[in-house]
Amino acid sequence: MDRWKGRVALVTGASVGIGATIAKELVRSGMQVVGCARNVDKIKALAAECKSAGYSGVLIPFKCDLTNVEEIQSMFAAIKAEHKGVDVCINNAGLANPEPLLSGKTSGWKTMLDVNVMALSICTREAYQSMKERNIDDGHIINLNSICGHIVINMADAHFYTATKYAVSALTEGLRQELREAKTHIRATCISPGIVETEFAYRFYSDSPDKAKETYSHIKALEAIDVANAVVYVLSAPPHVQVGDIVLRPVEQQA
Repeated sequence: MDRWKGRVALVTGASVGIGATIAKELVRSGMQVVGCARNVDKIKALAAECKSAGYSGVLIPFKCDLTNVEEIQSMFAAIKAEHKGVDVCINNAGLANPEPLLSGKTSGWKTMLDVNVMALSICTREAYQSMKERNIDDGHIINLNSICGHIVINMADAHFYTATKYAVSALTEGLRQELREAKTHIRATCISPGIVETEFAYRFYSDSPDKAKETYSHIKALEAIDVANAVVYVLSAPPHVQVGDIVLRPVEQQA
């Protein structure tokens, strides 16, 4: 990770869970990390924690609603003004609403598309343009995908979410192809975890905490640090190595 010291990374959805852990590990590695979320109070607390721990990097909280394209563009403009631009973009933000295909609410579907697909694509475009205008040829764009981006689990509540994650798989491979055609060495990777013990299930089953707890009780789930370590591994790969996708599963997970 030495070559990334002092470089700028953007981590979306950095307030909790996987995003917060990724941000922390990159700061530990010496990067300047812009962590964005709609509520930055937890990112501010994490920034103070990183500072008190003596990490060589710095965490910069930034308030941004990723469903609002103007706010995304304003965020990238601010990063350009204050830090020159983005060298690493980690599209971590994502959400799932329990909205089946036969009875789901249109608003729930739209929210998933806005965050999981549109925001990811807008941040990717803006990050690439930031790299291009500064002649950055070794940047990296990492998309947090899911095992649901590779298989369709027989679970009605998750089918539309699964569709958005299949989109992430296609977008990451399409990005790799476009970057190659542009004759750049900027890399594109997606990381696809199975069950990770975070707040995710509690948000998904917000009306049934017991069901959320059950999700994590029957097997030893992955932890957020496992995913963050995968991000560090990908960034640490030699510049000529393209890691296209990393699938992480708990040993006991069936699907």
